[in-house]
Amino acid sequence: MNSEEALKEFEDAGALQKGHFILSSGLHSDTYLNKSIVSMYPDRTARLCKALAQKVLTEVGDEIDFVISPAMGAIIYGYETARHLEKPFMFLERVDGAFQLRRGFSLSKGARVVVVEDIVSTGLSAREAIAAVKSYGGDVKALACLVDRSAGAANIGANVISLADLKVEAWSPDELPPHLKGTPAVKPGSRGVSQ
Repeated sequence: MNSEEALKEFEDAGALQKGHFILSSGLHSDTYLNKSIVSMYPDRTARLCKALAQKVLTEVGDEIDFVISPAMGAIIYGYETARHLEKPFMFLERVDGAFQLRRGFSLSKGARVVVVEDIVSTGLSAREAIAAVKSYGGDVKALACLVDRSAGAANIGANVISLADLKVEAWSPDELPPHLKGTPAVKPGSRGVSQ
């Protein structure tokens, strides 16, 4: 699956949206990728994650012990990618604002991990997830994601494997472009960040 085909999956699901959005980072954008709508469709999710797993195998190889995703939004994609890789899956949860392994999940020192995200924008969640995995002794081989909306500009701190790159501009609330000024904003994300 190439970048255009991956983005077509979002478009066909009605998940590539235009308007005025407040991203989970607090930045504003005129384009939003609603991965939750994509995950409503198991066949679409399976196609995307199978393609992501194949790309991970091509770039990292089979030297993977675990797939780990940050909760909540990336759990479905991480699990499905792990299923196609035939590797165990765990997820990180925020406790007092920091990602942690809970529910009996643990890593042994040197465990080889691929972190799977859904959408990378600024890379904040990805960096936090990678730091958490490393704090448990994990060896992060790559950060894999469905879409890198920074098109490689986000500093992740690991090799990034994305199905699609989509350069989408985002602005701080006090630097909105004319076409967004005065337009009501929608906050579709789930992470509580003050604006």
